[in-house]
Amino acid sequence: MMKIFKTTFVACMLLLCTKIQAQDYISALVKSGPADATKLANAYLEPLFKGFGNGINSGWNNTAKTKSLLGFDLHVSASAVFVPSADKSFDLTQIGLSNNVRPTDASRTIAPTIAGADNAPQISVYDNNNRNIGTFRLPSGVLPAIPAPQVQLTAGLVYHTDATLRYMPAINFGSNVGSVSMIGFGLKHNILQDFVGKTADKIIPLDLAISAGFTQLKYHLDVSVQPDQSAQPKDNQQSTDFSNQRISGKLNAFNAELIVSKKILFFTPFASVGYLTSNTNLGLLGNFPITTGINNIVQQQPTYTTFTNPVSIKERSVNNVKASLGFQMNLAFFRLYASYTASQYQSVNAGVGFGL
Repeated sequence: MMKIFKTTFVACMLLLCTKIQAQDYISALVKSGPADATKLANAYLEPLFKGFGNGINSGWNNTAKTKSLLGFDLHVSASAVFVPSADKSFDLTQIGLSNNVRPTDASRTIAPTIAGADNAPQISVYDNNNRNIGTFRLPSGVLPAIPAPQVQLTAGLVYHTDATLRYMPAINFGSNVGSVSMIGFGLKHNILQDFVGKTADKIIPLDLAISAGFTQLKYHLDVSVQPDQSAQPKDNQQSTDFSNQRISGKLNAFNAELIVSKKILFFTPFASVGYLTSNTNLGLLGNFPITTGINNIVQQQPTYTTFTNPVSIKERSVNNVKASLGFQMNLAFFRLYASYTASQYQSVNAGVGFGL
């Protein structure tokens, strides 16, 4: 089952990175300086933060019925989170860029996000004396939907309660993708049993449960951004050690919901309403050389300033209510799952598993 999950996760990460050359885009973005690079990165990646926040909050439950003591269920699923049109682009003039960073073509101010189109405009960077010190093209869009896989083990406890563990050890997907790890915990309780007792299923032919789950996703990628060609340090105070460059990210997600379901032979449809939230903490860490001026004495030679930890994004990416519809099919030990969730971002989730 873990092998299936790893294969699914690798496929999702490779799909996400098919058009992304991380080194090239990071090199381009940091040319705009720490403050502007942070604003550009945040605007470009916002749908990814929201998509992952919605995606890893899904797939927790496919029925309100809790398991008997020592009963278990192990399943792998994947979500596709759809980005609305409004989040597929952003206006460069509306994100608070400094006057040192401007669209090369003043008539092209709309840039794609990671979920947008392949029509990114160019950006020109100027020094404090209004001299052009660089031009680069912003990254294009990659995906109209954000993938997010899950693997989880659910076990029955006492008092009509289930406990769920989500876990993936740190897996390195290569030098251009990075490493990802995940851990999560959840609880589900059948509240109908509390009010009606052991004969609940005879009095009310439904299952009603409440659940809550927390997931943490971590990401790490070593990068290498070197000084622009022929650029020299602005002065002897600038560090020339760029060996510690990396992207480090963490996403914390919380999901709570009320679930109702009805088992009909081997088929169990369910509906739920709930609340989900996620917080993103992403940083470009280490020493980065950023061209900030021109040495007029030495044939217009560019000069760079070394900035430490130039990009830091900390935000609550998701804070919404949601409603879901789906089903679970029990075929002996085998399980099939599927669901649809309406929230700020719509998503679908499907998976397979087995259990008792």
